[in-house]
Amino acid sequence: MKFFLDTADLAEIEEAASWGALAGVTTNPTLYSRIGGKLDDFHNHIKRICDIVGPDCPVSAESVAMTRDEIVRDGRELAKIAPNVVVKIPTMVEGLAATRALADEGIPVNMTLCFTVPQAILAARAGARYISPFVGRFDDISEDGLAQLEDVVTAIGNYDFAADTVNGEKIEIIAASIRSANHVTQAALMGADIATVPFGILKKCVSHPLTDRGLESFLKDWEKVQNA
Repeated sequence: MKFFLDTADLAEIEEAASWGALAGVTTNPTLYSRIGGKLDDFHNHIKRICDIVGPDCPVSAESVAMTRDEIVRDGRELAKIAPNVVVKIPTMVEGLAATRALADEGIPVNMTLCFTVPQAILAARAGARYISPFVGRFDDISEDGLAQLEDVVTAIGNYDFAADTVNGEKIEIIAASIRSANHVTQAALMGADIATVPFGILKKCVSHPLTDRGLESFLKDWEKVQNA
């Protein structure tokens, strides 16, 4: 499973990239607003993210347009920012139509706000390169987000959608709205291709109290060796 960082914070992206395990970045209007982002700097900000992670790491930038023609126009402009930009589009009728149009032009799409198997299959048939089922938002309404994610992973894995994607690539499922390291664990066990996680959750994936305890023990024992 690959790790994407779900953030617009440049410092977080730089730090996570330094760990050597970062495979991409996802952003959205909420994340951009949290860092005090300005509309006239949005494209430049996405370019800075692309520069940090390098050309081999996809960077999802979301369109906030609501009609298919506006989304397509928006998607074309976003795709011009850098070759690794992926246009993020919500799962809705206008979004499906725009996804098909952009995919036909060779522009990759991450279809977001996906919650059901039928939505995911429609996104796949429309030509989405990535599909982002949300986990945590199901948990927020007391439903099992992991079960929904597993259904999407299984359903998409049942079929070959290569003829629908831009270059015949395998569609990758991004486990999104991840709220814990356990979400990451379960997503990996069910075969999700990617987990996109906030920086705080990525740090928790590294940490474990037994690791800390073992390190403390090693250091104490090494101190004894030095003082022997």
